[in-house]
Amino acid sequence: MVEELGPGVALPLQGLRVVTLEQYGAAPFGTMFLADLGAEVIKIEDHEQRGEMGRHVVPYAADGDSLFFQTFNYNKRALALNLKRPHARDVLHRLVASADAVINNLRGDLPAKLGLDYAALGPLKPAIVCVHLSAYGREGPRAHWPGLDYVMQAEAGYLSMTGEPDSIPTRFGLSIVDFMAGLTAALALLAGVMGARRSGLGRDYDASLFDVAMNNLSYPAAWHLNEGFEPQRVPRSGHPSLAPSELYRTSDGWIFIMTNKVNFWPRLCEALERPEWIDDPKLKDFKARLENRAELVRRLDAVFKTRTTAAWLERLHGQLPCAPVNDVPAALASAFAASQQTVQAIAHPKRGEMRLVRQPIKLDGKILPRRSAPALGADTDAILRELGFAEAEIETLERDGAIARAKPPKQ
Repeated sequence: MVEELGPGVALPLQGLRVVTLEQYGAAPFGTMFLADLGAEVIKIEDHEQRGEMGRHVVPYAADGDSLFFQTFNYNKRALALNLKRPHARDVLHRLVASADAVINNLRGDLPAKLGLDYAALGPLKPAIVCVHLSAYGREGPRAHWPGLDYVMQAEAGYLSMTGEPDSIPTRFGLSIVDFMAGLTAALALLAGVMGARRSGLGRDYDASLFDVAMNNLSYPAAWHLNEGFEPQRVPRSGHPSLAPSELYRTSDGWIFIMTNKVNFWPRLCEALERPEWIDDPKLKDFKARLENRAELVRRLDAVFKTRTTAAWLERLHGQLPCAPVNDVPAALASAFAASQQTVQAIAHPKRGEMRLVRQPIKLDGKILPRRSAPALGADTDAILRELGFAEAEIETLERDGAIARAKPPKQ
């Protein structure tokens, strides 16, 4: 059983203070990794808008504490601050002066208007790093456009490559562009802080959902740009150039196998009790198997249908990449996921215990600790006092609507 890291252990990003104006999934996903690794992530939310929209994503969204929000905001602190109110900028500027980086995932034209870029914040602290994760960038004809994961998948060609050849265009099942864009922004932030600590100067760093979506085209894009390759959907979610590498129906379900290394094909043949296929001229190497893919699939179909998925996995596990085709409940309930302690239980003020998928990075082989996402404005008082605000100043800020203090929990 994997152990959770105990209290008091120093985490690698302790001492890093990040101020974030983030919403929904992309930037919160990236800053979640920073918080899990020990950074102090201070999340600014407009209390007059009931906090960021992720708090209210349905289903399971009672009282502005949705499970969606919890998924992206572990280990963070919450400051309720309305930047449009008098004196709110003073709070922001004092906070920036104490921080290493500021990150946002606002529409591209908004950071400059809200004073969140280096031009506005650099004079306050020359070493501040400003990271902007927008839909289409902060410059150009789309700077003012909204944009979300699914439309990026559509425009970047993902839907044309996903699904069966005769199906309609199909999106990826998860918000993969959001997740990768969030990680890209987090990487830019860490690179920026390292650079600023060396030089004493920060700068603006930009990432966009569109650029990340296009970058993810990777080798198919290189094949097309240099050789004219046009990606096509391959039956059974197959690999475009490696075979066998696709779904096969067993007697009771499906299995996915891959033979993307030379030694995997002989191992597969032995496990299938078809050793004569190893040197068959039609199947002996990658080129032959790709050219004769239809016959290859037909032969494998006939064999895989003779046993259950579990029986085949017992023969194939550890011999070549293979897996059952699970649904989400089965994936979360698998024995291996349990051995990896994939599902982590954390305390929650209303639920008592909340079960969620853990952070994938381990430290010395142990799971990183987590606390539940904060209530709106949960840390407003504490943060303002850390910044040197007196009680009378805090009361004035609250009276003017610039801040909101967390409401005491209902008894």
